[in-house]
Amino acid sequence: MTAFVPALCLPAQRRASWAAGAPPAASSQRVAAAAAAVRWRRGGGGSRGGGGGAAAPLPPAPSAARRPPAMAADASSGAAANGVVAGGGGGGGGEASPPPPRVAPVSAAAEAALAAAAAGGADGTGAAADTPPPSNEVYCYVPCSPLRNDYLERIVSARVYDVAKETPLDAAPRLSARLGATVLLKREDTQPVFSFKLRGAYNMMARASADTLASGVIAASAGNHAQGVALAAQTLGVPATIVMPVVTPSIKVDAVRARGATAVLHGDNFDQAKAHALGLAAASGALFVPPFDHPDVIAGQGTIGLELLRQSSDFDAVFVPVGGGGLIAGIAAVVKRLRPSTRVIGVEPADADAMRRSLEAGHRVRLDRVGSFADGVAVVEVGEETYRLCRELVDAIVVVDNDEICAAIKDVFEDTRAILEPAGALAVAGIKAYVRDGGVTAATRGVAPGSAAAAAGLPAPPLPAGQTYVAINSGANTNFDRLRYVSERAELGERREAIFAVTIPERRGEFLRLLDALGPGVNITEFNYRYSSTTDAHVYVGVGVANATAASRVLGRLVGGGGEGAAGAEGGHVGGGGSGGYVALDLTDNEMAKLHLRHLVGGAAPLDSGAGTAGVREVLYRFEFPERPGALRRFLTALRATWSITLFHYRNHGADVGRVLVGLAVPAAETAAVGAFMSAVSPGAVDETANPAYQLPLAAGDGTKAAPA
Repeated sequence: MTAFVPALCLPAQRRASWAAGAPPAASSQRVAAAAAAVRWRRGGGGSRGGGGGAAAPLPPAPSAARRPPAMAADASSGAAANGVVAGGGGGGGGEASPPPPRVAPVSAAAEAALAAAAAGGADGTGAAADTPPPSNEVYCYVPCSPLRNDYLERIVSARVYDVAKETPLDAAPRLSARLGATVLLKREDTQPVFSFKLRGAYNMMARASADTLASGVIAASAGNHAQGVALAAQTLGVPATIVMPVVTPSIKVDAVRARGATAVLHGDNFDQAKAHALGLAAASGALFVPPFDHPDVIAGQGTIGLELLRQSSDFDAVFVPVGGGGLIAGIAAVVKRLRPSTRVIGVEPADADAMRRSLEAGHRVRLDRVGSFADGVAVVEVGEETYRLCRELVDAIVVVDNDEICAAIKDVFEDTRAILEPAGALAVAGIKAYVRDGGVTAATRGVAPGSAAAAAGLPAPPLPAGQTYVAINSGANTNFDRLRYVSERAELGERREAIFAVTIPERRGEFLRLLDALGPGVNITEFNYRYSSTTDAHVYVGVGVANATAASRVLGRLVGGGGEGAAGAEGGHVGGGGSGGYVALDLTDNEMAKLHLRHLVGGAAPLDSGAGTAGVREVLYRFEFPERPGALRRFLTALRATWSITLFHYRNHGADVGRVLVGLAVPAAETAAVGAFMSAVSPGAVDETANPAYQLPLAAGDGTKAAPA
């Protein structure tokens, strides 16, 4: 990573290559001053822990009646005028203590380039050679010297509070207690459009001239930026057209239309929608408002960083969801300028990790495909300017999977009673993964989620005690029907549910023995079985556990001897064979099992004309029993010895009753007794034997006979 000190913004006609680390054209005095600034940042100046005096106050919180004050012509003097102190602390009468080491220290090459320029320039004349500008002319418009942090000026003077509000920084006490660290939630989900995106969109549009807005605005968005543009256009009185991927949740599409904008659904992801939107903008002359890759958009999002620094006197790291990079770039530009020792950590889904791959490769990487679960960050390629800022300022990237995102949604709900969208919960999922892995992140490992220490069989080293982490809760726009998936997967993501495939002997009483093997007081969350042979039965069982270690102990009890199972293929652990134990497979991390297999356990029971099966028929009942410990055991114990279970399906859905579908092979003469028994177990029991949904795919042969189990 290169230094943050060289100019962040150059005139379009004189942009230099950032990769080369060369300074822009400037007088020798200015460049010498820049070199001095480099040395100051490396050797002193004070940080939040240094210096003898208190930090100067940050800019006052904005009110509805006014916007943040504009910066002075020079960023350093403007920051001072508005109470912004560049070092984060310092001052006092004594010698300033050196700040903590920068994550991205100034490189020797950059400092050498500054010194060479101060001595007379690359060409010996005191002037730097012009470099052809990049092809994308979207970026910086205001000339600035190497001493000026143009983004700080842009952020402090950003026009966002006409439509946005300063969101609260709430404590998450339950999550904090579990993690052993203080977790604070920056509640951008409480904005008028339930997302941070209105900040950047409005800032860019409010700064545009009337002539620029005359033909209206066009944007491409997965949903949240669309609502921000729609609200900004409504406030400014200009027409807006929003191109959205076809996978965008309907709640976001409806919200855009409710604000008077035209919503056009096109493409399977953001990049396809963006290409269409750019074509519409070129044809109509409308202003294209990008969702992340523009200085004014980045600056608008950066106001969140200013609010954080006002609201919390000290935090160790801020975790930020990453899609195209506008949010984290804006926050990092403020935090790393004013409090450089604070870590800025991005969080991405495992199936949409364009920023992580780009930072590791040293250039922007375009993904072949992205997942759509966290649709708010489903970006194929990060922005050019956002990548540059993240390369300079971001400390690390954490990658999480969908189950971890679902668990984070539940965590936030338990602390706030708010339901975040998947992208909005990324930061919380990232904090949990960061703590779990002892601060070892995907960016430093270069691998997908999961601790490197854990992969080697070693526990992750503990993080320092008393850490404070901020999570940016970036949005809460999600479809209600998506909550079914979130609820199903949250316990798996939290490692509070383990799923096992267990092979047991096909004989009477074996289900009870299986419950005994699982252990006393075990919480059965799912139980699926279908009779298929006279020798072995395959059972799919879910068990509530405290953590992954507890799941390994359960597997050890199933296989006998109390040991832990060995690693198996495709996300499983295998055990069995010893001491009369079962053959068992841990399917907790097996995606196919979680998505499909649990719904496919079944089929028609085979006819068996063997001894003892004459006159036996299969009956099917649907019933409910109270969702309390021991209910399944009591049901199994009460079955007659002449009745054999041929089908069993149960899943805990969080209701107050458990819903069960059970098939029983019973002598024909005892069919009426089965009905009486089921009515006693559950007064609302329903005989489903004649149900055509059962007769076609599940009934045993002609529906009158099944082998006992």
